[in-house]
Amino acid sequence: MTRHTPQKWMAALLAASALAAPAQGFELFGIQFFGSEAEEAAEAVIADPRTYTLTFETGAEGELDGALRGASNLWGDRDAPASGVPGLLAKARGDYARLTGALYNLGYYGGAVSILVNGREAASLSPDASLPEPATIVVTVNPGPQFVFGRLAVANRAPGPVAPEDMVDAPEEIGFVSGQVARATIVAQAEQRLVQAWRQLGYPKAEIASRNVVADHRTTALDVTITVDPGAHAAIGPIGVEGTQNMSPAFIVRQTGLVAGAEYDPDDIELARERLTRLGVFRSLRIEAADAVPANGLLPYQIIVQEQALRRYGIGATLATIDGLGVEGYWLHRNLFGEAERLRLDAKVAGIGFPIDTAEFDYFFGGTFTKPGIYTPDTDLVAAISAERSVLPLYTETSLRGRIGIEQLFTDTISGGVGVQFQHSYFEDDATFGNRNFTTVGLYGQGVFDNRDSQLDPTEGFYVAATIDPLYELEYDNAIVRATLEGRTYFGFGEDDNFVLAARVRGGAIAGPSLSEIPPDLLFFAGGGGSVRGYGYRSIGVDDGTGTVTGGRYVLEGSLEGRVRFNDQFGAVAFVDGGYVAADRFPGLDELSLGAGIGLRYYTALGPLRLDAAIPLNKRPGDPDYALYVGIGQSF
Repeated sequence: MTRHTPQKWMAALLAASALAAPAQGFELFGIQFFGSEAEEAAEAVIADPRTYTLTFETGAEGELDGALRGASNLWGDRDAPASGVPGLLAKARGDYARLTGALYNLGYYGGAVSILVNGREAASLSPDASLPEPATIVVTVNPGPQFVFGRLAVANRAPGPVAPEDMVDAPEEIGFVSGQVARATIVAQAEQRLVQAWRQLGYPKAEIASRNVVADHRTTALDVTITVDPGAHAAIGPIGVEGTQNMSPAFIVRQTGLVAGAEYDPDDIELARERLTRLGVFRSLRIEAADAVPANGLLPYQIIVQEQALRRYGIGATLATIDGLGVEGYWLHRNLFGEAERLRLDAKVAGIGFPIDTAEFDYFFGGTFTKPGIYTPDTDLVAAISAERSVLPLYTETSLRGRIGIEQLFTDTISGGVGVQFQHSYFEDDATFGNRNFTTVGLYGQGVFDNRDSQLDPTEGFYVAATIDPLYELEYDNAIVRATLEGRTYFGFGEDDNFVLAARVRGGAIAGPSLSEIPPDLLFFAGGGGSVRGYGYRSIGVDDGTGTVTGGRYVLEGSLEGRVRFNDQFGAVAFVDGGYVAADRFPGLDELSLGAGIGLRYYTALGPLRLDAAIPLNKRPGDPDYALYVGIGQSF
């Protein structure tokens, strides 16, 4: 039998996983912010570049062969020169541990690795050895037999049963079972679960006290004995704060939601970290526990933060061939009064066409104030006010609106909000209903379920959003209720989810008076880059019989999009959109206005840059022949 010491075991395992990630550059609109020039400079200063020819023999196929080649720096860098003979030999010597780690990871503990550099083992060569250019390197791996787990023993396993929220999956569920392939990573993961089980019971200093791993080459079995030291039971103790400049330390402690004297729970510590991160105030933060649990069982914590700059601003633009150019910007103050109060001011000018006609511009200016943690750490007070002028084909709207309410984050995936709102609007509408004033007051409610893996470029998950607005319109003395429901879903396929099928559907309805007594901005329209591509913005509505299109009481729209990513930078999409707006009944699927097209994606750290081209499939009089859309992030 061969005994593998914990030091040798973990060194090999770490070597298998320590594949260095290349530095990434970032370029936006042709402006190089960092990366490629620095990388080129680094390559330019390689001293005495040395190349080599490589023979790589693994004696294996499939998963094992791929894992060995993937672990080898010699194989991965075979087309790039090394920095002199010392650099080449360092790379070769490092491959011993990396290849051994790859073997261990797949259950091969009797393997042999040979790395010959011009006929001599790399481990025996000194850094100043004389080598020809190019050098000849032969890597030979004899994996030997694959081992399975033999006798497995765990001392001081956490007791059960436990509350559902404290459950930790057992090591057996990941293959830590006699007779299963003895992958080294399974041992490491089993240890993590054994420690985590104790920590969920209130033992923050639980750790692996000892590990004994024995490979029996006669039976090709791996025997593992693990001893867990649970440490002392603890409760949350005093909490200190370091690094604040403008933030209130007392507010930071309160915002964590941690309560002195409550039993330690690692989930509470992680939730506290997430709550502080959501404030958007800190460049970095750590929540550190004291090294040991004191005799009184109250474990002290220290929150160490580094604040971001108080102010931030940004600009953006959108462009569509039929809707024109839009330019927008914002100014943000992250911490007005010391408790992460945010004030954001937004401004936008849109509808910019050529030749330029300022009378056709859309304008928006608004401000939003957010006060986090008003009742609980997950409850925010949000107040917003805005003024807007929108020039649309059917009417021109000038409005002032505001709202104030409460937003609550219930879980990582579920949020909601309620509040009151008001709006006063003037509509210039000579073609349909004439010029009118509307004043509405009422409530609003919203709820969101979102478990997508990304907001800008999702590859899996669901997004469901619902809104309801019960209002009273003062000019015509009418009650109005408006509701919407939208769902999105994403399915990734292939390696690294390079193929994604995305779908979206949205429906809405209004209960209330006739269309002429409902504010036009509450009525439903469809069309445009975020709705039915290939049609003008809000151009799909209700035909009043004279060729004039107005908003409707019901809307139904949806999109189906196939996305493919070619490499780290480029991708493409194909899509079909559909939408329908009705005056007095919910639309049917056979009445949809359809648009279809293709698009390109250029992936950046900010999300994919989007260029879509679409055509209307059932073109009506006045509809464009085609439309182009540019933006950041996927269309939905």
